Amino acid sequence: MDSGNIAWVLVSAAMVLFMTPGLAFFYGGMDRGRNVLNMLMMNFYCVLIVPIVWVAIGYTLAYGPSAVGNDFIGNFDAAFLKDIAITGEDGGMTLATVAFLGMFAAITPALISGAVADRMKFSAWAIFVPVWSLLVYVPVFKWVYGGWLGQRGSLDFAGGTAIHVNAGIAALACVLVLGKRKGWPTEGHPPHSMPLVMIGTGILWFGWFGFNAGSALAANGQAVQAFMNTFLAAAAAGLAWVVVEWLRDGHPTNLGAASGIVAGLVAITPAAGYVSGMSPIWIGLVAGVVCCYAVKLKAKAGYDDALDVVGVHFVGGLVGSLLIGFFANPEFFGAEFMEGIFYGGSAELLLEQALANGAAIVWSFAITFGLMKLLALTIGVRVDEEQEATGLDLALHGETAYHSGSLG
Repeated sequence: MDSGNIAWVLVSAAMVLFMTPGLAFFYGGMDRGRNVLNMLMMNFYCVLIVPIVWVAIGYTLAYGPSAVGNDFIGNFDAAFLKDIAITGEDGGMTLATVAFLGMFAAITPALISGAVADRMKFSAWAIFVPVWSLLVYVPVFKWVYGGWLGQRGSLDFAGGTAIHVNAGIAALACVLVLGKRKGWPTEGHPPHSMPLVMIGTGILWFGWFGFNAGSALAANGQAVQAFMNTFLAAAAAGLAWVVVEWLRDGHPTNLGAASGIVAGLVAITPAAGYVSGMSPIWIGLVAGVVCCYAVKLKAKAGYDDALDVVGVHFVGGLVGSLLIGFFANPEFFGAEFMEGIFYGGSAELLLEQALANGAAIVWSFAITFGLMKLLALTIGVRVDEEQEATGLDLALHGETAYHSGSLG
């Protein structure tokens, strides 16, 4: 037992938990004023239900002792935290890891909420989140971390594939079932509070240091490098996004800076513990440019991803994961994973990255689409037109965020 490692993992877990309220502010500010409380509730609900699901059966299936060496899924040997002690040589490290990974499990479905903003029934969301966590998140997490994809050699340090690509493609499946918001895309839906967006961005950036550096599960050099990579990639992507929109649209925006920062954080997540030097800057620059253009595709393609979950999280996670195939540097870390192309490796790692993401995309999209269809045929997934017009805060939660007639 190393008390320093346990301390770092516990601090990182708390930082990751803080990211969910940060995401709620980020999405809530981007949403319309009459729906901001609904967005906050959708996010906070994830930290109410998912931790319970995780410790009950999620952990044991995805990462428990029985999952080691299993290609696809674990069993129930560690269900309800069975036989997880804090005595002996372990000293509580296993329990700390359960807590840390539980924070990841909680924020992953919360990412989807931004895509379904303004029109999804909260009752449907309440069922969707725990079921999706078990049917989609848990299997993909297992495949990537120790399952058949990880065993083949694909790399995902902190969740680019298992979290961002997974949730991003699920968001696309959700909006295809839900349909477009009333008036979209002819009516504009600008953020109702940019200060909330910027506050949320700052909280996310802060928490992401725990998200990425904490994924080393130790206070060591790899954690330090992941910390630095997280700092640099976010800055580079935010800068790239601002420059692109400044040249393209004639003005830099706060929303562009915030979106770029998040895109960089997403892109560096899978690579954080595998790249070094200037690599995070290059990854951030590429992600900032690509995601800036990706968010424009929804209008042309006709899918109403309200708050750009697909363009930022799916595309950003995919970009970062694939770029590992070019920038992975095992010699720097004294590790044995495959080299990236720029460090003397072949295209093998790039192909494994593509396979891992392809498998996650197919599974997540298919199961999510089926789950949403089932909910649509039973309890329904979309609010009625009157509720959508008057706002979900009052219609679904009986409260409003603002009491000024000028807002909402």
